[in-house]
Amino acid sequence: MIATVSRRLAALIASLSLSAAVLPAAADTLVVYSARNEQLIKPVFDAYTRETGVQVKFTTGDAAVLIERLAAEGRNSPADVLMTVDAGELWNAAERGLLQPVSSAKLAKNIPAHLRDPGNRWFGLSMRARTIAYSPARVDAAKLDTYAGLAGPDWKGRLCLRTSKKVYNQSLVATMIAALGEQKAEQVVRGWVANLATDVFANDTQLLEAIAAGQCDVGIVNTYYFGRIVKERADFPVKLFWANQGAGGTHVNISGAGVTQHSRQAAAATRFLEWLSAGPAQEHFAAVNMEFPANPAAKIDPLVQSWGPFEPSLINVAEAGRLQPAAVRLMDRAGYR
Repeated sequence: MIATVSRRLAALIASLSLSAAVLPAAADTLVVYSARNEQLIKPVFDAYTRETGVQVKFTTGDAAVLIERLAAEGRNSPADVLMTVDAGELWNAAERGLLQPVSSAKLAKNIPAHLRDPGNRWFGLSMRARTIAYSPARVDAAKLDTYAGLAGPDWKGRLCLRTSKKVYNQSLVATMIAALGEQKAEQVVRGWVANLATDVFANDTQLLEAIAAGQCDVGIVNTYYFGRIVKERADFPVKLFWANQGAGGTHVNISGAGVTQHSRQAAAATRFLEWLSAGPAQEHFAAVNMEFPANPAAKIDPLVQSWGPFEPSLINVAEAGRLQPAAVRLMDRAGYR
């Protein structure tokens, strides 16, 4: 009898343990998969916990790896939110059915239409511009104008570029295709390649240092890389020029997030995104990486604001994802490595 009861008790405990393993995370905890670095997100997540009591657990990694992990986990994924640093990555995740549509008047109000998915599956939380950097000692800013202008003869042997393998350049070329058409965009990229002063760089920091050192005179960079340098070195001998003013606007991209398709706490995850889209959270989320808030009502970091106002492109950043395969093929044909 005792042996029978013991066996039944052991079976009950095993059953309860198994059930607990498949229960959704507690309502006071959210799980985020983030391609944004820990030092940039943890202070914001900690602030959310202090304000709401909701714990935010997160896993960081390369966006492509996190997206594949979400796909492999399927309905068993613990993730409630996917956060990436490029609209193309969010578009890819959404097109693969890994993000769910969100109905939120707050997000629609706080995030401009061109910085969010037309289907409301993801939303920009910070904005970065990818524009022209130049040496004021060797370049007359009056001769700068557009991205296409850098393909002209004035810049022969004077241009630096980051590798085409990086998603930021793929997104730039994708939106150029949207604005100019594929044939014209390819002519521009071929002109860039012909004007290169040296081999392409692995990252924007190296490119900026090359301009400062005189290895080249102009380049195309994300503004936050410039911000990181000048925050430490105010006398850094490079400046920014806002490209395409009066000609469609400077290319912009986002860091953003969406609610995962199989989140067991979609409502709580939506509230988290709403909180990130407004007030001090917007200001800190952007300022910590020298970016612009996605919410136009939020304050801009003083250093970032010192670069001056600019007209951004209003092409929906979703185009960076939709046209990314065409952009990659174009860059390959043009010899942009």
